[in-house]
Formats: sequence, structure tokens, C-alpha cells
Amino acid sequence: MIALGRHPSYNPAVLSTPKYSDDALDDKFHEECALFGIYGTSDAAAHTALGLHALQHRGQEASGIVTFDGRLFHNHRAAGLVGDIFGTQAVMEKLVGYSAIGHNRYATTGGSSDRNIQPIFADFDFGGLALAHNGNLTNAYLLRKELVRIGCLFQSTTDTEVINHLIARSNYSTVVDRLIDALGRVKGAYSLLLLTNESLIGVRDPLGVRPLVIGRLEDAWILASESCALDILGARFVRDVEPGEIVIVDGSGLRSIKPFVKQKRRFCVFEHIYFARPDSKVEGIGVYDARKRIGMELAKESPVPADVVVPVPDSGVPAAIGYAAQSGLPFELGIIRNHYVGRTFIEPADHIRHLGVRLKHNANRAHIEGKRVILVDDSIVRGTTSMKIVEMVRNAGAKEVHMRIAAPPTTDPCFYGIDTPDKDKLLASRYDVAGMAKFIGVDSLAFVSIDGLYRAMGLPAGRDPAAPAFCDACFTGDYPIALDDVLGVEDRQLSLLVESL
Repeated sequence: MIALGRHPSYNPAVLSTPKYSDDALDDKFHEECALFGIYGTSDAAAHTALGLHALQHRGQEASGIVTFDGRLFHNHRAAGLVGDIFGTQAVMEKLVGYSAIGHNRYATTGGSSDRNIQPIFADFDFGGLALAHNGNLTNAYLLRKELVRIGCLFQSTTDTEVINHLIARSNYSTVVDRLIDALGRVKGAYSLLLLTNESLIGVRDPLGVRPLVIGRLEDAWILASESCALDILGARFVRDVEPGEIVIVDGSGLRSIKPFVKQKRRFCVFEHIYFARPDSKVEGIGVYDARKRIGMELAKESPVPADVVVPVPDSGVPAAIGYAAQSGLPFELGIIRNHYVGRTFIEPADHIRHLGVRLKHNANRAHIEGKRVILVDDSIVRGTTSMKIVEMVRNAGAKEVHMRIAAPPTTDPCFYGIDTPDKDKLLASRYDVAGMAKFIGVDSLAFVSIDGLYRAMGLPAGRDPAAPAFCDACFTGDYPIALDDVLGVEDRQLSLLVESL
């Protein structure tokens, strides 16, 4: 292993450690953030706050909005939920302007800092620039090391700031040309929003790993992570931003350029499985319908004699509906979720941790007792929550408990903007399916196959290694973007995001 030197201000242990939660009640992957931008409306901040509220599922730790009023930039950023941060008239009155961008940050139990709340802002010779980022750069550590060596001063630990410095050091004159120059040096998965004195700019990486959509609200243009952010405003969905595309919105309208070499699309398939809101449409696919189809494929591949299909709420519901429809078995809400369990309640109360999963889920005994139950969930990460839910269902009197998972076994960590445990913490990297079944205590366990997953996405031929339609590295270990920084952080997931995004 190559050991690279590190700047003395870095803490290698912090920079190389993913922020994955150790909370047994939170055994899920986490999207890193949400983006929303609007241009051409007198109430840009209010529209942005509503858009961010619709995208709250993509990040709950912090939120920020930057606006431009034709003369000055205004910003407000804080830790907390969107409604708490932007729910007062005093805050919103300060965010004047006809254009704005906003960002939701992923929630974590790890260390955090206000300096990492986005959008970040800087003054350049061409004017002000606000920048918000969804994703992860896989050569950010090496670029940052180089930039620090030549005198760049970093104010945060985000990889997003690397892009800012590259824009600042570019010899090109226009903002767009500087951005193209900067992105020509970075590797990774990203969707970006930039707000300048003259324009709103959106961009996706050449493989299109992370989502970004275009909407229209009367004369205003909108860029957002998901279409559900358009629905809350009554805006019209126009299309997805294409992989490798830069869209520029200004007083003349919207224009598009595609300056990067075209590559095979590799959209994150986990957006369809879990991350995106069920009422969103991403990459031309309705998320709710896709999850139902995955459940149907799962029922075709892995039937089992049973009496009832029960979803693990809430993310397992659409797949369970599909499984029940395909299998002809009744669907019941055999587990009820408490939506009002918050970290501020759980974390300090060590004396109630023995209650475990019951803080968040409770068995609906009347629909479980004496029955052969099929539990349907979207994924298994470490298996800790699955084990507790199975135990809870057995304690409610289930005769048999079978589990069906609407994703293939998760064997590898993500390096492209999804917070995941190290490989050795992933249950599927440590056990085969029989071993996982024994670990979580079920009578049987099955996962949808890669081919079944692709069929559910409308690709009958399944996964073609020569031309895959998705990034599925967490299931296959097939990483489509070079992981340059991994060598520099002792073969662990890069996390300049330890206090970021």
C-alpha cells in the first residue's frame, strides 16, 4: 500500500473514516444531500425552502439557502430541519432575490461543523459564486493536497471546496469555462448547482451517477435533485439534466452545453431502490412503480409458502405491495412505525437503549400471530435492525418468519456520495445467504437477483457488463469511476466529507 504524506492540519483517522451511524435503529444507507435552485421569480427563497422541504429525506442535519437580488448575495445556513431553519418571517425577509440555490445536508451522529454547511460562497474576480454539491469526488484528497502545497487556504473539510479553488485558479475568463476547466481535473460522482451574479448553473458528472432534474414554474426555471421538489410548487417537470451536461439559466432563458467526452450512463440504482422519494420520477422511471416491480420480480424468483406479506416500514412498502400482488398473498401492515423518534431523544438516553427497535417499530399482533410471515425490506446493511425486527415479529406470535430483500446482497461500500460502512461491516461481505439467514434469525432469506433488478428497471436482458445502465458497485464491486484517493487513505472510503455534505 502506498502511504502518502498528509498536511499537518489533517487528521488522517477522521479523514478516512466514513460517517456511518452506529445506531442500531438507523441501519440504512444514507444519501448525502439534496439540491434545489430557482431563477426568475420574486420569491426565490420561499420557493427554495419549500423545495428543500420536499427533499428533506435526502438530508436532515443542516440546510442552507443563498439568494441574489441583482446587487448583493444573501445567505442563511444552520443545523436542523428545513422547517425549523426557514420557518420564521425574520429569516425569510433577509433572503431577498429573484434567484436562489439551497442544500440539505445528510444527518449523522459524527462530528459536524457549521463551516461545512452548504451552499458555500466565495467572491471571485468575476463576482460572487455560491456552490452546492451532491456526491463525492474520488480524487479530492490528492487535489486538496496539491492545492494546499501551492498556497490555497481551505475553510472547510468538504470536497466541494476543492472545486471552488480549481475554479479560482483557472486561467479562463467566463464562469462556465472556468467550471469546465475545474471539472476536467476532478473524478467522482457529482451534481452541482452554482449561483452567480448573472446565472443559475447546474451540472451532472459524465456518468450521471447522481440525479438532477429541470422544472418550469411560469417564467422561472428550477433545478432540483428529484421531481417531488417540483410537485410541491406546482411546477412542471421538463426533463432530467443529461450526464455530462451543463445547463445555464439566465435572463435569456435556458441553454445547454455538453463539453465532456460522452460515457456510458451509470445512474445510481439505489436511488430507485431506496433513496429517492416514492412519488419522484428519476431518469424517466417512476420510483414507486419501479419498487413495486422489484417486489414482483422477487416473488417470481423466491416464492415461499406463507400466509401474509408484511413490509418493513416505510421503505419496504412498495416492494411488499408488488410481492403480494405477484404471489397472490394478502398484504398487511404487520409492523407499525413510530415516525416521531428523533436522535435528540435516543442518543442521550442510554438507559432506554435496551428497548432497541421497539422505539421505532411495533408489531401489529393481530395480523402476525399464528401466521407464516414474509417480511419485505429494501436492503440489508449490517443486519442489526433486521435481526431485531425478526425477533419482534416472532415475539408477536408468528409461526414462521421469511425475509425477502428488494435489492441484491450489499457486498461493497459506496465511494460516490452514499454513506456506507466499511466492507467488513457489511453483512453480505461476511456471510453467504444461509449465514445471513442464521444471523438475523429467519426461516428463509432471499434477495432479488441483479438480473431481476434490471428487469424491474425495464431492461429485459438484465445486466450487460459491456453496457450497464446503472452504477451497481455496492452489489457487484464494479466501480465505474477511478478511486484515486483510496490509495491515500489506507484502502478505506474517502471522507473529506467527515464533516460535510
